Amino acid sequence: MLDVRRMQVLRAVVTTGSVTAAAARLGYTPSAVSQQVAALEKEAGMALLERAGRGVRPTAAGLLLTEHAAAIGRQVAEAETALADLREGRTGRLSVRYFATAGAPLVAPALARLRRDHPGVQVDLKLIDPDDPLPDVRQGRADVALVVRPHGRPVDGIRLEPLLDDPYRAVLPKGHPLAAKRVLDLADLADEPWVGSEWPGPCLDAVLDACSAAGFGPEFVVDSEDYATAQGFVAAGLGISLIPLIGLRNPHPGVVVRKVRRPEPVRAIHAAVRDSAPDQPALRVLLEALRDAAAAGS
Repeated sequence: MLDVRRMQVLRAVVTTGSVTAAAARLGYTPSAVSQQVAALEKEAGMALLERAGRGVRPTAAGLLLTEHAAAIGRQVAEAETALADLREGRTGRLSVRYFATAGAPLVAPALARLRRDHPGVQVDLKLIDPDDPLPDVRQGRADVALVVRPHGRPVDGIRLEPLLDDPYRAVLPKGHPLAAKRVLDLADLADEPWVGSEWPGPCLDAVLDACSAAGFGPEFVVDSEDYATAQGFVAAGLGISLIPLIGLRNPHPGVVVRKVRRPEPVRAIHAAVRDSAPDQPALRVLLEALRDAAAAGS
């Protein structure tokens, strides 16, 4: 196999026209340069240089290897540049999983910033609602996922970075007797028919846990599993609902929205990252952008 470093020595000899000049350029002794070229000739099985007056010139084989050495040098330089870009987070590829209501307030501004500041980073974005994305993160199929998980409950193999506490609001039909109150106790809703707005999972658990703490279990008369549809059912007078604040960016004209307390249901949104994932500058940049988007929207 040809030694790439010896090919670069040959290239220096050919481009400078002499062993002595090549040695000066490379910081070697002329003897060391001659030994490297001789070793390369042995590997090639052909003479690579011939005398030309006081200097040397390449044989056909020497010229061929010099051209390849130049191409290799360019490729190495390109590789070094690409590696530096990856190391500094200017390039890379990230796989991101998110759920629907996190898209507009968190993911969109974070990716816009990433594209603006690091246009070389490619993002594979996938909506996972209602699937659980943690297996994808744990097995390395996703670099980061936005998830709802209670604070203080660790997940094996996963690092959960808090982004946003998203409080739930009571959504009532216009004209409902409770709409006259600015703030509702959660227990005020105990005897109301409820319109479901969540898939079974961590978001619905946050609602049910809060209701349990208030001393009741809600009676769901309609399941919608969609915030816009749930508001439509509420506006039609079929019941009341609890919907997280970021799911109420476009409230239905036929509903009123009120704060809830004692307790206030809250879903905690985190960025989930694999514990054993290698350090990726692009991922650090994305997480920072997600945190800033959450802070701007809170």
